[in-house]
Amino acid sequence: MNSETIKNLVKDWRVALLLVLIVASLVGIYLAPPNPERGLEGNLQFGLDLEGGSWLQLEFQSVVVAYSTDGSVGDLIENLQTSLEADVIRIDENHIEIRKEVSRAELEPLFAASGATIVTYHEGVSAFTADEVKRILNEKVNALGMQDARINLLTPTGSEYPQYVRIELAGVDMATAQEIVGTQGLFEIRIQTTGNQTEHVLYGDQITSVGVPQREPGTQQWGVGFTLSEAGAQAFRNAAISHGAVNNPEAHQLVMLLDNETVYSAPLSSGLAAELRSGPVRSLSASTGAGDAGLEDAMTLEIHLRAGALPVQVDIVGSGSVPASLGDQFKMTVALAGLLALLTVAVVVYYRYREPAIVIPMVAINFAEIIILLGISRYIIQLDLATIAGLIAVVGTGIDQLVIITDEVLHEGRVPSQNLYMKRYGRAFGIIAIAAATVFIAMLPLALMDLSTLRGFAIITILGVLIGVLVTRPAYGKIIMAILSK
Repeated sequence: MNSETIKNLVKDWRVALLLVLIVASLVGIYLAPPNPERGLEGNLQFGLDLEGGSWLQLEFQSVVVAYSTDGSVGDLIENLQTSLEADVIRIDENHIEIRKEVSRAELEPLFAASGATIVTYHEGVSAFTADEVKRILNEKVNALGMQDARINLLTPTGSEYPQYVRIELAGVDMATAQEIVGTQGLFEIRIQTTGNQTEHVLYGDQITSVGVPQREPGTQQWGVGFTLSEAGAQAFRNAAISHGAVNNPEAHQLVMLLDNETVYSAPLSSGLAAELRSGPVRSLSASTGAGDAGLEDAMTLEIHLRAGALPVQVDIVGSGSVPASLGDQFKMTVALAGLLALLTVAVVVYYRYREPAIVIPMVAINFAEIIILLGISRYIIQLDLATIAGLIAVVGTGIDQLVIITDEVLHEGRVPSQNLYMKRYGRAFGIIAIAAATVFIAMLPLALMDLSTLRGFAIITILGVLIGVLVTRPAYGKIIMAILSK
């Protein structure tokens, strides 16, 4: 092709879009930010298989029970909490979550004593608790600068309640992984004295229970209730009185810190100040505001009040690790497998057409597709063995589709007239679009499910299909027309 043809190609929006995405992907991998220490790996995020690290599978020590009763649900919950010495959370009108490992046989007499019966019994936690566990673990991991962690909830077949959570931490040894799960932060409550000065009131070990976010009675404000021990309540009252907060509550902020970072700050309410004048107050509530923002802040504050402790006890039922050296070996093997796949494709295509002018653009488009996929995956997903398998699958299906376009538009070894070319190209693109839609529909359930082994494969395959249909196939159609017309 001469320079004029190349200029015309670059000006075409399809080819221009392809080039822009390639450049943006390379910038994302190597220059945003620069990471020369990792060489060709750049900013790509590798999973447990390729980076080495540890994984833990935890089982929730909790059950979800559907019940029926003609009596008071509040009395039932209170009786269960007293008898089991465990938190009992009402999920909806007919379900409660008991945050303790307890069998159905042990529960039945307790329900009967409260005039209730068990309808269904499932091991696991409610969706709300599962999401809370995931949020807490994410916050712990992110606080340590390990955004590469993978946290997946696992639900047994035939149940709607998650029973396990699997944590994969690339580049983290087993001892650190177990510490992340089991260690609580240092939670502290301080009270404002004068100016910006604050004084210690109590630590998190004086908080005996933490409620779930809910709207405060008679308002649209969200809040989180928590209960202090007797000693904690007395210390709180003494501090409020000694610093004048009971007489001028607006001038005295209550400051909550987790590991010396402020997570909540608000003045005492006038109602609480009046109660503190009369005596210690054990049940407190921290208001976080109205609307979705208030709910989000309440959910975050609940995590902080627990000092990073999970709301439900967990047992480690599975664990494992991949040494870093083995991960490096896997990386090398995967890189060779990808290169071999690309070379094999090039040889097969050359054997079919015996024309470098066709083979080179095909392989180049295929390689460009891989670069764009890597550039996108750098932001949304880790690269593990499953995602690499997806990349190799994209190479194969991509070449298939390029062959369909090439065979369809060729007419006695050259591109036909413009009208006939567009007709044949449209027919080829229709075939490709239908095949892509089929792959998209087949992979979508796997991409949405919490199956960590298959999810990466499905996501990469779907992205490859979308990039192919929207970017690389249209660009290739324009390029191959310009080449074959010469």
